[in-house]
This record gives sequence, C-alpha cells and structure tokens, in this order.
Amino acid sequence: MLLRFSLKFSLFRFLLYVKSMLDILFFSLSLPSKFISAFRRNQTTPPSSPGPTLAPTMVLLNRREYFQDPTNHICVPSPPAPRPVSLGPRPVSLGAANDLSFPFGNIDGLHPDDLRTTAYEIFFTSCRSSQGFGSRTGITVYPFESRDHRSRSPGSPGSPRSPRSPCNGVTSRIKKSLGLKMFNRTPTTRRSYSCGSTPFSPSGYNNSPRSPRGSFSTLPSRSTIRRPLTSAELMRQQMKVSEDSDNRIRKTLMRTLVGQMGRRANTIILPLELLRHLKAAEFDDVDEYRAWQKRQLKTLEAGLLNHPSIPLEKANTFAKCLRDIINSSDVKPIDTTKNSETMKTICNCVVSLSWRSPNGAPTDVCHWADGYPLNINLYLPLLRSIFDLKEETCVLDEVDELLELMKKTWPTLGITRPIHNLCFTWVLFQQYVMTGQAENDLLRASLTMLTEVANDAKKFDRDPIYVNMLSAMLSSMIKWSDNRLLDYHESFNRWTVDLMENILPLAFSAAKILEESGIDKYEDVSDPSGNKVDRYIRSSLRNAFAKMVDNISTIHGSMKLREESGKLIQLAKGTEELALREKGMFSPVLKKWHLFSAGVAAVTLHTCYGSLLRQFLAANSMISNETVVLLQRADKLEKFLINIVVEDSIECEDGGRTVVREMVPYDVDSVVLRYLRQWIQDCLKRVKDVVETAKETETWNPKSKSVPYAQSTMELMKQTKEAVESFFDIPVGVSEDLVREFADAIERILQDYIAFVASCGSKESYIPTLPPLTRCGQGSKFTKLWRIAAPCGLNLNETGYDESNYSRPSTSRGTQRLYIRLNSLQYILSQLNLIDKNLAFSPKIVASSPRYRFGGNRKSVGGSHFDQTRSTIQWATKHVSEIAAYKLIYLDSNSVFYGSLYTGDVETSRITPALKIMKHNLTLLTAIVTERAQPLAMKELMKATFDVYLRILLAGGTSRDFTRYDHRLIEEDLMNLKKLFSTCGEGFIVEDVVDREAEALEGVVALMGKPTEQLVDEFRALVCDGNGVGLMGGLRRKLPMPPTTGKWSSTDPNTILRVLCHRNEGAANLFLKKNFQLPKRK
Repeated sequence: MLLRFSLKFSLFRFLLYVKSMLDILFFSLSLPSKFISAFRRNQTTPPSSPGPTLAPTMVLLNRREYFQDPTNHICVPSPPAPRPVSLGPRPVSLGAANDLSFPFGNIDGLHPDDLRTTAYEIFFTSCRSSQGFGSRTGITVYPFESRDHRSRSPGSPGSPRSPRSPCNGVTSRIKKSLGLKMFNRTPTTRRSYSCGSTPFSPSGYNNSPRSPRGSFSTLPSRSTIRRPLTSAELMRQQMKVSEDSDNRIRKTLMRTLVGQMGRRANTIILPLELLRHLKAAEFDDVDEYRAWQKRQLKTLEAGLLNHPSIPLEKANTFAKCLRDIINSSDVKPIDTTKNSETMKTICNCVVSLSWRSPNGAPTDVCHWADGYPLNINLYLPLLRSIFDLKEETCVLDEVDELLELMKKTWPTLGITRPIHNLCFTWVLFQQYVMTGQAENDLLRASLTMLTEVANDAKKFDRDPIYVNMLSAMLSSMIKWSDNRLLDYHESFNRWTVDLMENILPLAFSAAKILEESGIDKYEDVSDPSGNKVDRYIRSSLRNAFAKMVDNISTIHGSMKLREESGKLIQLAKGTEELALREKGMFSPVLKKWHLFSAGVAAVTLHTCYGSLLRQFLAANSMISNETVVLLQRADKLEKFLINIVVEDSIECEDGGRTVVREMVPYDVDSVVLRYLRQWIQDCLKRVKDVVETAKETETWNPKSKSVPYAQSTMELMKQTKEAVESFFDIPVGVSEDLVREFADAIERILQDYIAFVASCGSKESYIPTLPPLTRCGQGSKFTKLWRIAAPCGLNLNETGYDESNYSRPSTSRGTQRLYIRLNSLQYILSQLNLIDKNLAFSPKIVASSPRYRFGGNRKSVGGSHFDQTRSTIQWATKHVSEIAAYKLIYLDSNSVFYGSLYTGDVETSRITPALKIMKHNLTLLTAIVTERAQPLAMKELMKATFDVYLRILLAGGTSRDFTRYDHRLIEEDLMNLKKLFSTCGEGFIVEDVVDREAEALEGVVALMGKPTEQLVDEFRALVCDGNGVGLMGGLRRKLPMPPTTGKWSSTDPNTILRVLCHRNEGAANLFLKKNFQLPKRK
C-alpha cells in the first residue's frame, strides 16, 4: 500500500515538473487538451490526497468512445454526420441567396471546409503566444452580467480591440456600435468534466433540443463542474475543428519552435511545417492522412503558384518543380520522412518561392498565404466564426476578443484595415442574405460598416487589389438590392415592407461609394437616388401589372375575342386596387427619396393599361356594346389615376405638370367621332407640312450617330406610319376604295419628297473642261537615258509626299450630306414595305365594288400600292450616288488625283498617296452609308475614279507627259487601283464588275506601252476607215482631226491622238506638228 502511494506521489511530482517546463515555453496546451484539463484539476488538489484526483486523470478513453458536439464533429460508431454547409461562395438553396454572387473569386482545388481548417491553423499559429493558446493563463469567456464596465475606445465598429479583463462583464463595443443586440443568457459557459475531457471536449455536448448556450449533460457516471471557455476553445468550437486536428497543430508548433520561441508567426510556412513534422501514424487511417496531405499541398499550390502575392516569372524552375510534385501527389502520396529527397525538394522550392521580393532584394517577409484571392478566402471563414453555430443570425458577445485575435493573422494573410472593413461588411451582409433575411439588425450593421468603407475608399493611397475588391463587393450588393427593389411588390409585403427602409439606403450608399471613389463599373452608379427610385417604381409596377394580366388571361383563357372587353374591365378594377396598395403601403417609404412616388406609380399604371386598351381598339374593328362599357370603365380608371397624381403633386412646385405630361390620355369621349369627319384630310396635312418644312429648313445632317438619316425623313415616315396606324384605328369598316385613295395620296407626298432629295445638282458641274490639245517638246537625252537605266530606281525627288497628310479621309461635309440623302432614300424604301404591308393585309378592310370608283381597274388590295414610288427611289439613289462619287473624286480629292497625279514625272507622283486617302474615304463611306445603299455608292465611286484616271492620262493638261517607259508604272498603279475596289467591304463589288468597268482604262494604258510608230499607224487606219479613205490615200492626204466623243477607248482615234499628244518623244512631236499643226507646250 505504501509502495503504491509512493508511486502515485512520484508521478504527481513528475507531472508538476512537466507543466512548469511547458509554461516556460509558453506552450502548456501543446499536449492533448483532455490531459491538460485533468492535470490542472489535480493541481488544485492538496498533495496529501493525490489518490482520489489522480485516478480520473489517468482514465484515457479510446478516441471513438468520446461523445462529440452536435456540430457534426461526432466520431462514434453511429453513421457519420453530413458535411456541414459552408457559407462560402457555394450557393445555398435560398431564393434570395442565389441572386447574391460571391465577389472575391474562388480557389480551385480547395473545398470551403478545407479553407476553413487552413484558416484555423493560421489563426492558431498567429495566436500561439496569446493567452489561452500557449501562455500561462487563458482569456476566459464570461457571461455578460454587466454592460456598463467597458470603456469605449476609438475606431471603426468592426475594428478589433484588445481583449477585456476577465473581471469585467461581457459587453461588446462592436455589437453596441453596430446596433446588434446582446444575448440575455450566459453564452459561453460550458461544463468542464472530471472524466478526462476538456471543457471544449466533444463529450461536452448532447442532443438536447434546448438552446446551444445552455448547460450540457456529461457522461452519466462522471461528476461535473462548470467553468467558462477560453478564447482558444471558443474559436475551435466556432471553426468546427476537431480536437485531434487541434492537437496536431500544437505538436507541430512545439516541434517547429524548439529553440526559437521568438520567431514571428508570419515567418512560419505552416503547411510545410505540418508536412515535415506530422506522419501517417498520427492519423486514424491512411485515407485521412492522404486527404490531409493533399490539402496542405493544395494550399501551397494556391498560395505560391496559383495566387502568389508577387507574380511569378514563367521560367521559374522552383515553381515548375513544385507543381510537378503536387500533380504527382494525386496519384501517389508523397514521402515526407526526414531523409526523403522529395521532401527536401519541396522544402527548397517552398522556401525559395515564399521568400521572394518584388525587386529581388533580400527580405524578411514571407509570402505564402497573402496573395489575392486566397488570403480573402482564408480570412472570411475566420470572420464567419463570430456567428453562433445554432442561432446563425446572432453574433457572439465575444466578438471583440475574437476579432482582436484575428488581427494577429493580418501579417500572414496580407490583410489591412480597409480590407478587413470590406470583408467584415461582406460577412455581415452575406449572413443576412444566407439566413433568409430574418434578422434586420445584420442589414443595419452592414449599412453601418459601409460608412467605414466609404471613409477608406476616399483615401488616395489605395491598393489596386483593394479597389478591385471594393468594386466587386459593392457591385454584388447593388445587384442583389436592385433585384429586390425592381420587383418590390413581389419581394415585400405588409409585414416586411420595413426592410425597404434599410435596403434602399444600402443600395444608395454602395452606389455613392463607387461614384465618389472613381469606380464606375456598375451601370447605374451615376444615377441620383431619385432617378433610381423612379426606375424601381416603374419596373415593379410593370411587373405587378404584367402578373395581373397573366392571371386574368389564365382565368378567362377560353373566352372569345368579342368577350375580351370583360377581361379589360376586370383588369381596370385590379389596376385601381394595385394603385391603392402602392399608395398605402409602399409610397410612404419611397416618398423619402422620391417626392412624387405615388404620382409616378399612377402614371405607370395609366401607361400600362392604356397600352392594352389601344391594342384592344386596334384589334376590334367594330364598335360594340362591350367596347362602349369598356371605354366608360377606362374613363373612370383614368380619372382615378389622375386624382392620385394631383393629390401627390400638391407639394410640387410645378403642380405635377411634368408627371401629368407623361400621361397619354385615352380620349374615350372622342374615340367614335374622331374617326368619322375629315380624318384623312387632317392626317395627310401633317405629312405635307413635314415636306414643306423640310424644303425650307433641311440641312441633311444625321439625327445621331446611331440614326444616320435626315431629321425630316424620320419625321416624314413617322408621320406616315402614324397616319396608317391611325387610319385603321377608325372603329368602322374601311373599304377598299378608301384604302386605294389613301395610298395614292401618300404616294404623291412621298414622290414630292423624293424629288426634293434628288435635287442636288449634276455630275457635270464637278468635271473640269478639257484642255486644248498640244504637243510635247522633245525630252532631253539625259532624261531618256535615266529612265532607261533606272525605270524602277529612286525617284528624282524622293519623299515627294508627306505621309501624315494622307492619314485621314478627304470626304468633305458636303459629300457626307449626300451620303445622308442616300440613307434617307433607303430608309423611306424600308419603311415603305412595312406601310405597304399594313395597307394591303389589314383585317379591317371591307370588300368594295369590283370596279374602282375613279375609273379603271387599279391595284388590287392584296398587291403593292407603291410600285411607282419604288422606281423613283431607285432612280434617285443612283443619281445621288453618282453626284456624291464625282464630288468626292473631282472636288474633295482633287489634290491627290487630277491636281497632282503624274504631274511633272510619273516616278515622283505615283498613285500611292491617292490610294491611302481612298481607303480612308471608303472606310468613312461604309461607316456613314447604310448597308443597303453601300453597293451602289461603291460602284459609282469606282466609275468616277476610273473616269478621273482616264482624264489624267488623256486630258491631264500641259503639266503631264509620258514615255513608253512609264507604261509599266502606270499599269502597276492601275492594278492597285482595281484591287482597292475589288477587296473593299464584304463583297460589295465583285471582281468581274471591276474588270468590266476598267476595260476602257486598261485599253488606254495598253496604248501607252506601244511604240510611237505603231500608234501612228493605228491612228491612220482608224481615221481613214472612219472617213471612207483608204490607207494609201491617207498617207498622201492630210489627216482630219477626229472629234472628241468623250467615250474613250483603245479603238477611238481621238483617244490615240491624245496618247500621242502626251508622248514626250520626237516622233510623236513631229507627227502632230506635220499633220495637225498643234502648238508646242510652253
């Protein structure tokens, strides 16, 4: 008996020695927590009675005999608990939550549970020197019994502060500043057990349905005491980390920090240390170890390879080696023993990658978990731990201490206070959404935190990553809010309408922050709050009205067309009820941001119902009793809605005139009469006035960049279409004779306008007059020898053109206005088809007598009414295209074509500058001219270009002369000119058309390559044949001067004569002087 007591006493002294050593190392909790808790209980027992207290201390149950807590960490023989639902970026089943997009990016290869576990490991490592984690005394979590003993300290509501003293009551400064309610019960007191488990041991829970913050039963056979949880124990509970995982972290840190207890946490590459110090024997089974090892490797991959804070070079060998090892681990686990070459390689690669600096200089900062978005995905699980596990809408009273401990992870994760404020705001808002919007305090807390975010966003030294996070988070919040507010009739009811008072300022605050911070990625940021509320009102009422229409259509889906008036009568009643609901329930809330909210709602409903009413009148050609009843009910509804607008506009400065002007009246009283008396005459008079006004004021400027038509054309066709639509709104049958008369009147007006469009001059006004024929002086022998020796050499005057002068089109404003005329003609043609179809196939047309009353069989109603107008448009389009082309070539581009091309010398004045400008001109043409008018405009431009080229070669005046050696250069220029038109656009001009139009030009160029003697012979032959004189007679007689027909070709004698006049050779000079006495050029 004495020996047994001596052994127990020796063991007790040994345990006291071990505890003192661990306290010196600030790591007393590195041993299993169930052992340490029992050990501390023994310390309170006097040494004289170690027996009764030592026995329970040595009771170590098997791992699977422990009861775990109800947060699915139970490890018992019963079926395993399901995997907990994560609050990360994965969507939940709530409808509103599906609309909330996660703004910070996902991490591939890591499950949210893996991120949560890794976050806890970083948290524990960062807090290892704090009380409750490895120091002598723990931060104890006490029930709050007094709320007035906390001193306030400055800072943002979500900013962490130093922990409170254990002697004070639980009074959260953060919860108070955010407006969150404190718990009215002891939240963190847990039972501490004498059976060997810690107060946070899994055995401290049962399946009682009572509040999770109440007391818990213990093992039946064990006596229990109560003590509060430490911050470390509370955090492990909130992070859902098992005791085994916690113990493994403690062991790893003890092994890592042996001899270097002052080492900073942000210099510890935690996944690497875990891989080095933990082996498969410390896990339950091989599969658990493999999953654990894979998580550590994936964490290293995410932090060092996929999302590094310092960008990696593509040729980094350490990164490639580490990635190969990680990829190979998917097939086979990595050997992490001490002598493993693979482990040595991993260590080498990880250390090299994590201890990099942006400029390559030595650094004392370790980067392995501070790259975006990995750091945010690790920090968010820590912030989510502030919510109670059972009551997810409640924030723990210990939030101040927990946030203060989380602050220790900032150096490792690269978190700053602005980023913390962003993340904390998002966590509060996300929790509000994910919990079904049940706790309004969370939404108000998010709004409070946005004030801190706004202050951070105004700073000038913002990090680019912070700016991206700010934009993404606020855009997500705005999008979610807009989805609720754009259909607030569906989102809220009489019990939840108060939520709008919080969601509206949240949306406005987020938009204001984006606007003031200079971030405008969200499309509605620049809208004032009044305009946004106006949009919310109109959108929600349109949606509510549409749903009401769908319900009515479903109920009365079997009714006939003539009974549809009953639907609209019922819809009018429902519209009044909807207006009353809006005025009584939502307008008082919306009026804080929009003074005329009820008036806007009434106008919107008036417009929606009016649209259906007009559709009904357009679809029913005959006035019936049902229609009359409907019109009377519509008149009553209109007066009711106008009354709401007037009442809502009493305080308005203009009396609500702005809102009332939006209401297009139904004109119920005049619907029947206005279609009977001189309707056609009055309607067409408005169309004629448009034409007469256009003749006096039209400037042919486009209405806008997106609407490249003349203002008068748009107004004309608008008036014409309105006339046709109104024509068939007459509540009587329309005869075929009336349709023909109406169509003929429209056609006369349109032809008058088309003639006005085509009155833009003629092409002859832009073509220069032909200069008199002269003969060239004989060129110098030096020039001839130079051209023979270097036909493709350097120009005599290099760089004769400044390239910068040809970087823009030469199209003048006048030519662009001609393009607008072309567009206007095509617009008339396109709208004419629609008008013709409406006139020809309207269901309101009543058959008339077979013979047209004005005599003769005219067009049938089913045929076309505007064939003559279409022909006129085709002629006018060709005429305007031709004038635009000649104006562009001969006037706008005169400096590069007729004014300078081949002047002086061919080699120094090639066509290249002209081609560059023509490309710009063609680009501008395709940008202005509509697609249907482009082919004809391109073709006419090509003809004008070939015409000016012919005129340069044959009638270029005294400044141009050519030799046979210029033929190859001119032929090359012609090929480039043809290529310009055959390749422009999307097949506007096919190559065959280009070749056909260039035949005459190619023939003239071919003449320029022939010898002078051959040209003289061909000229004589053509002249003699034309005058009926034989060739021999032509040699003896003086040749007559051939007439200038303007149709130049290789078989025209006048064309050959002009080639000789521009030939700078002695033989040509002599022939022209002898036969025609042409003067010599000066």
